[in-house]
Amino acid sequence: MVNLIWLLMLLSGIIVAGYNGRIEVVTEASLEAAQTAVNLAFELIGLMAMWLGLLKIAEEAGLVGLLARLLRPFTRYLFPEIPRDHPAIGSIIMNLSANILGLGNAATPFGLKAMQELQTLNNRPEEATPAMCTFLGLNTGCLTLIPATIIGIRAAANSTDPTIIVGPTILATGFSMIVAVIADRFLRKLYNGFRGDGR
Repeated sequence: MVNLIWLLMLLSGIIVAGYNGRIEVVTEASLEAAQTAVNLAFELIGLMAMWLGLLKIAEEAGLVGLLARLLRPFTRYLFPEIPRDHPAIGSIIMNLSANILGLGNAATPFGLKAMQELQTLNNRPEEATPAMCTFLGLNTGCLTLIPATIIGIRAAANSTDPTIIVGPTILATGFSMIVAVIADRFLRKLYNGFRGDGR
């Protein structure tokens, strides 16, 4: 659907430019946008390398482990069906930790690993378990304390104050995480009521 929307926007822009006799504007805008994208990507590579390096240092120093221990009661409440020492818990905690630190790209591999581990506990492989749905909701609406990627994009775009979004980001993502948890609890009860299997 998103591809169709982009295609319609692109075609409508070309048609309008052709109708107005300004088709060269499309070519100029395309080349300029491509150059901007490449420049932005290179600037983000440096930023992501720095934050991933800091995350690795934090992991080696035990800070990520500390964050994981702080999150453990939270994960036990949200994922009661996952055994305490199952590898899925570790991957979930690492994913949430990376998301909290604003490292969405670093969180992705942990998220994929968590889903793989959760699938090993799935008695019905053709459908998602409640734990998978809970994790997806948390991953999507996770609290972000340091929006590193967005700060990097704003810095690359020469923003006068790239970090001004930290407060609103904490507020918005905190609210989205609360909504995700409440919706998960409600839908779980509804699901268990329909299924009657307590799964």
